[in-house]
Amino acid sequence: MNESAFKGERIAKVIARSGLCSRRDAEKWIEAKRVSVNGSVISSAALNVTEKDIITVDGKAISEPQEKRLWLYYKPTGLITSHKDELGRKTVFNSLPKHLPRVISVGRLDLNSEGLLLLTNDGELARYIELPATGWKRHYRVRVYGLTDMRMLDKIRGSSTIDGVQYHNVEIELEGGSQTGRNLWLHVTLTEGKNREIRKLFESIDCSVSRLIRTAYGFFQLGNMQPEELREVPRKVMLEQFGKKLLG
Repeated sequence: MNESAFKGERIAKVIARSGLCSRRDAEKWIEAKRVSVNGSVISSAALNVTEKDIITVDGKAISEPQEKRLWLYYKPTGLITSHKDELGRKTVFNSLPKHLPRVISVGRLDLNSEGLLLLTNDGELARYIELPATGWKRHYRVRVYGLTDMRMLDKIRGSSTIDGVQYHNVEIELEGGSQTGRNLWLHVTLTEGKNREIRKLFESIDCSVSRLIRTAYGFFQLGNMQPEELREVPRKVMLEQFGKKLLG
């Protein structure tokens, strides 16, 4: 095992590096007493571990740190972005090729949304990309019904508060080309990507979203990908975007 990857590191970070989950989820697992170190259950993430420590989650030893990898996936509508669904609906993860290692998603797309979903085998990398402070913008094509006056958009551009939730840095533009009727295509850009953010924003001005496609996440583009297509990001590109320090 690579000692430099483990020496003096917080346990949640070590679990995330094993590819099981994000660091935040690892902290929740620890609070739920699902994690043991050297045979003793722990309840606090304020613990450093080394390569000599034996770490288990639900009684199973975690894997050695993997090389960080990233994939682009065209999520179609009708799939849940979750490893398990209580209603038994089809998920992104049981639709992926069997040869893939265990991966987690960078953020989510809801059941009726489609487009670019980033997948990684490393929780720390997922957390880095998701953080608003990282500054990666999410771009969407959105078909909206009920937009009768473009001035309605001023209420949800920039920053707004809806049902007590604050939304920031929302950019909305009319897609180029001639458009007629009450169904209009818009280009929406977000920096946070909160739960169902775009749908809630338009619902607040009495409009409904009939189609939502994520076209880009930071540097990475959907391009000409087709539904359920999967492409791995080359190591060279990952180094250009994240640097050696983050990739380890």
